[in-house]
Parts: sequence; structure tokens; C-alpha cells
Amino acid sequence: MRDVRGRRIAMIFQEPATSLNAVMTVGRQIEEVLERHLKLSGDAARQRAISLLDAVGVPDAPRRVGEYPFQLSGGLKQRVMIAMALAAEPEILVADEPTTALDVTIQAQVLDLLKKLQAERGMAILLITHDLGIVAGMAARVAVMYAGEIVEIAGRDAFFSNPQHPYSRKLFESLPGAARRGAELAVIPGQVPPLNSEFHGCRFAERCEFAHTRCREESPGWTAVAGDHRVRCHWVEDQLKGKVATQTHARKSGDSKGAPDRQALAQSTDAALLTVKDLKVHFPIRKGVFKRVVAQVKAVDGVSLEVAAGKTLALVGESGCGKTTVGKAILQLIRPTAGEVIFDNVELTRLRGEALRARRREFQIIFQDPYASLNPRMRVEEILGEGMSALGIGAEKGSQQRRLYELLDQVGLPQSALARYPHEFSGGQRQRIAIARALAVEPRLIICDEPTSALDVSVQAQILNLLARLQRELGLAYLFITHNIAVVEYLAHEVAVMYLGRIVERGSAAEVLGSPKHPYTQALLSAVPSIEAESGRAVIKLEGELPSPVNPPAGCHFHPRCREARPECRVNYPGVSQLSPTHRVACWLYPQKA
Repeated sequence: MRDVRGRRIAMIFQEPATSLNAVMTVGRQIEEVLERHLKLSGDAARQRAISLLDAVGVPDAPRRVGEYPFQLSGGLKQRVMIAMALAAEPEILVADEPTTALDVTIQAQVLDLLKKLQAERGMAILLITHDLGIVAGMAARVAVMYAGEIVEIAGRDAFFSNPQHPYSRKLFESLPGAARRGAELAVIPGQVPPLNSEFHGCRFAERCEFAHTRCREESPGWTAVAGDHRVRCHWVEDQLKGKVATQTHARKSGDSKGAPDRQALAQSTDAALLTVKDLKVHFPIRKGVFKRVVAQVKAVDGVSLEVAAGKTLALVGESGCGKTTVGKAILQLIRPTAGEVIFDNVELTRLRGEALRARRREFQIIFQDPYASLNPRMRVEEILGEGMSALGIGAEKGSQQRRLYELLDQVGLPQSALARYPHEFSGGQRQRIAIARALAVEPRLIICDEPTSALDVSVQAQILNLLARLQRELGLAYLFITHNIAVVEYLAHEVAVMYLGRIVERGSAAEVLGSPKHPYTQALLSAVPSIEAESGRAVIKLEGELPSPVNPPAGCHFHPRCREARPECRVNYPGVSQLSPTHRVACWLYPQKA
């Protein structure tokens, strides 16, 4: 089996933080594969490891090859996993959510790389994903799985033009996007049944709006729809036999009844709850016996932004550009090198000790990796109650217990989850626990660091509806760090685009997403995968790699990858051009302030 694993069949795992060896450099972990299967060693193996890291978009690969997993962002760790899987050129690649942690530009590069390798080597790919946009661009055939069973299988075109199973239809209706902005996303009621239970009838029956008596008593067999399109569903079988009226599938825009009017909310709350001015976070690089500082990693290099009460600011950009560091610096989890963080008229960078702890209740964070952020030795009840107890919320035992039940209900988990440990849940369920923990202390600002990256689209819809409802009812402010542009289109009032430690474009969601001005923003949006049929949209492929924050390019940091770079772009960093009262861009293509 050791001859098969890695060489003939390789796998890319969903959670790189738990799949990579924490005490080995990433280069050494790739070299192990090369030594075992390709008989490469020494400098040859190291150079091959560097070229593999380059191929999957890891910036400054010669330096990164000697670093440990904890020194890399979530997206960079995922790229290392992909490099390891491709190292021995396998015949079959099992890709379990291979681009979950990647931004859309790197995602496009990685998927293009997988397509290229597949074409060159005849490699088969089993792609496990909840991103229907990726499925539309990558798959030849699609299988939809529910509760341990395949419920629909079809060619890609047949599936996307006419999904048949009620579960498949609900997945499409749950997708966020600009068309559903201001409306509640469709959700699937109830929970996926536990796989240790004995099933009678259709496994989806309890959540299906078309279920009838037969569905609960008899397990459906395969029904041929057309060609090789097959589905397990009594209702579809009855449709084809003419026993029920045929219903044509249409992608719904959502039921707007009772939904938040997000545009009205954007206009009604203008007071800045959070103001960040010229924030900088530099990490020293030390070398030698005396650990002298020889350089600085400029992770955040002069970021300014505002978040108003009751509004959502989406912060988007490539992995490693500093988005998460901005979030941590705002919460003072990382002390800024310079700049100001003003929350509710209080300068947080000047607070220490008890004065800072007293403000902790008002701002919380949902981390990207729930497995790493939840204590594996604590039950869910302890995880959710820890912050409440520390801050004196629900001091009475009964009051706290009721609050815990309420939190679980809000995030779609059963009450029995309180007695379980994090390892007993799926990745999506762990993320819901992390969201419940952030909500437990009733904050005013939540920094959401990829809170839906581990969730399938139906659960993602529940979480997005929940966040929108909480914002509407409680006036919560969100700094939403994400790679998912569809989520940004649906949830965000304003968008800030970040590149190599700086904001390059900022404006309302309609301005930035509808009429992007910076060449980087244009490339970012063009790379977003779509489930729609080919519409002639050109994908702007970025040349080269994300530069290292240790040694950023002179002038505009984006100029080495920009198709419209001018001579002045290579010399001076552009100032801010004000295109409208709310739309600003840092680019020499637009008139600069005097």
C-alpha cells in the first residue's frame, strides 16, 4: 500500500493545518514523497520541492521551503498540501475540498494546474467539493451525495441545466449572490440524519417538501431520467410516470418577505463603530547567534478603514496579503507596529490589562480553522460557556443553560451537542460551534475570518441568514474576511480589496463588484467560478506570483503582475483617487489628489 499511496493514488485533504506535520519544515515533508517514490534526495529533492511550491503559487518559495506549517497562512498551507499530492505525479488524485482556503485567483491557477496535469498525464480526479462553481468548471460527471448515499448522478451539462432530486434543487436555491441580495436564502429545514441510525425509506424524506407515505416506508431505487442521468427519488419516478404534475426547476431569487432591506440599512446607519487609521503590523526577521533583526515582514503596511454599526465591510484579497492579520490587530490579539484602532471612540492600542479585557465582550472573532481554534479537551458546553462565565453573562446556571440551547438552535445544532467534544463533529459543524461561541457574549462587532469556508451551500445559507438577521435585530457590525465573492455580493454593504498589506480599492458593494477600477480587483472578480453557462466572460489571468511582503516591489506593489502598468507605477506608490463620495482606488490609471 505504501507503493500505491502517494505514487498511484494521492490525496489532498480538506484541513491542511491538521494534515501537515507541525514539527517538520514544509520542504522536508515534500522531500519525503520524492525520496520514497522518485528516489530523489539532497539538493535535487530540495530544488524539486521549490519548483512544486512555485507551481501551486507559494510566494518566495526558496524561503518558504524551510518554514514550518505554523508560519504559513491557511491558504499557503493548503497549497503545500497540493504540492505534496502532485509531487509523485499520481494516476488518481482524490481532491477533498482542494481550494477551500484559497482566494479565487490562486484557485483559478490551481484548478488550471490540475486540468493541465490531467490532460498531460491522463490523471483521474475525484473532486469532493461543495462549491458548485468549481464543479461546473472542472467535472465531466457529477454525483450528489446525501447521508452516505448517492442520490443523483449525471453528466455536468444535464445536471446544471435540469437537477432532479429535491435535495439538488435546494442546493441551487441556497446559493448566495447579487440577485438574492436583500432576501432570505432558501434553507433546508432540519438536520442531516446521523449515519449510525437505521434508515427506513428515503433518507431525505424528513426534510423534503415533496415527501409522501411511500418515501418514509420504501427506500427509492434508481430512476433513469434521460441518457445516463439517474436519480433516487419516488417523487421524480412518479413525475416521469405522469402520476403527479411535472414541475419545471427554476432557480429562485429567494423569498424577500421579512428579509432585511440591506440597502436601506446601509443608508440608515452611518456612524463609524470602528475606525482604523494607517494600521501597520511588521514582524522582524532575526538571524545569527545574536538574533539581530535583518529584515521586516510588512504583513500590514498602512491600512485605513471604517465599519459602521449595523453594516458589513467585506475585506477580500489573496491568501497571505494580510487580511487575517488586520483582523487580529484590530482585536489587539497582535499588537500593531503603528497606527490607530478606534472602537466606539476608544483607542484600543493604548489599552492594557484589565482595561482591554473589559472591552473584550464588545468585539469577537470567528476564526477560519475551527478545528485549531476549539479546545479539543473541552466539551461544547464548556467552550460556549467559558466566555460567558468570564464576562459575567448568565451568572445563574439556569439562565446560562437556556442561552446555550438558544445558541445551538441559532446555528443549527441539536441540544445533544453540548455534551460532545470538537473531534466528534464534521468541519462544518465545528464552524457552527465557533460562530455560536462568538455570539455567546453578545458582541457589537464580529470579525468573521472565512466563517463559511468549511460549510456546504445549504448550511452556508443558514449561517448567512443568521448573520443577516442578527445584524438587523441587534445592529451588529461585521468585518467579513472572505474569498467567496458570492457571499460578498449577498451580505456586504461595502468592500475593501487588499493586496500585499495595503487597500487598493474601497467602495460600496455595488461600485466595487459592479464597476471595479483597479486592475487587481478586475482580475479577482473575473476569476470567480460560475455555475452559469458560458457567457463570454474573459478570465484575467495574473502573471507571476504574489510578491513577498519581506521585499515588496518598488512603486505600486501590483505592477509586476499588472497588464496596464506604466513607468510611474514602477517608481512611486500611487495615492488615493476619489472616484465618488464612497469609491476610492489607489492606482496611477486615475487622477491623483494634488
